[in-house]
Amino acid sequence: MKILITGGAGFIGSAVARALISEGADHLLVLDKLTYAGNLASLRAVAGDPRFSFEQADICDRPAVARAFAAFEPDVVMHLAAESHVDRSIDGPAAFIETNLVGTFAMLEAALDYWRGLDEDRARAFRFLHISTDEVFGALGETGLFTEETSYAPNSPYSASKAGSDHLVRAWRHTYGLPTIVTNCSNNYGPCQFPEKLIPLTIINAVEEKPLPVYGRGENIRDWLYVEDHAAALTLVARRGAVGETYNVGGRNEWRNIDVVEAICDLMDEFRPRRAGGHRDLIAFVEDRPGHDLRYAIDASKIERELGWRPLERFESGLAKTVRWYLDNPDWWRAIRSGAYRGERLGVVAARGAAA
Repeated sequence: MKILITGGAGFIGSAVARALISEGADHLLVLDKLTYAGNLASLRAVAGDPRFSFEQADICDRPAVARAFAAFEPDVVMHLAAESHVDRSIDGPAAFIETNLVGTFAMLEAALDYWRGLDEDRARAFRFLHISTDEVFGALGETGLFTEETSYAPNSPYSASKAGSDHLVRAWRHTYGLPTIVTNCSNNYGPCQFPEKLIPLTIINAVEEKPLPVYGRGENIRDWLYVEDHAAALTLVARRGAVGETYNVGGRNEWRNIDVVEAICDLMDEFRPRRAGGHRDLIAFVEDRPGHDLRYAIDASKIERELGWRPLERFESGLAKTVRWYLDNPDWWRAIRSGAYRGERLGVVAARGAAA
């Protein structure tokens, strides 16, 4: 099976690439623009494999995407390329509309043209897997879970752009017959995550003994999914998922943000104690993100029932592995902190403007 992955140098995409190579994929092509969050170092483990290829390209560049389809001739497309950080979407929504909506449109058009030119057997086997987020569903109250039937109610520029891309994929399936599948996942964590997100930012700030920012009072709840469990789910859906279906992928690990940060502090106290005091002393409560959804939680019963997938990693063990990975791989994140992202807060100006 030949698989084309967009965004394969990103956090989740690189985990999928590593999983596919380890599982024996015939040939893998990663297509990535290498924006600030794309990192070839995350692909180092598979870069030397003869089954692996990389091409730097923007998914919004329709001729480049069409050339990649024609040259590589994929059996499966796994579309992960996306702008993904809510705070960045508050500061600069245009990039999210361009990549997540226009880029997905370009991918769908290229895939449709390519699929229409395949012989009957290859056309029947072809799949376009679109990877999305649970944030498209909006916020939950204290109870309940997102299911595949939950209505869309995005509350940030990021989630709105992903909701739009989901709808485009659905429309290309129903209007043109393109064999598409959609997945919506909960919050991912693990090695190689860009350090603007909560868990890696907290770990790295703790290493540097800088303040550990927690939005509001840290009461927001997320369902945490270890990235390797997510990669296993996506490779399973790519091989066995039913055309036209949507699958929710979640870790069944609901934690408040403050509890996540405190758990990281406790692991840091164990792995790398401070000379004076504990890492919890570094916690700093800051102005909340505008429109911050209170709670997300995924019901993953469908993928568990129909495809037999289960998350293997408990949050406590996965978090310990993640903290250890960042401690053991400072060269990976220091290269980022010295240039692409220095740990600054994003979305602050928009938040104050909205409150005025």
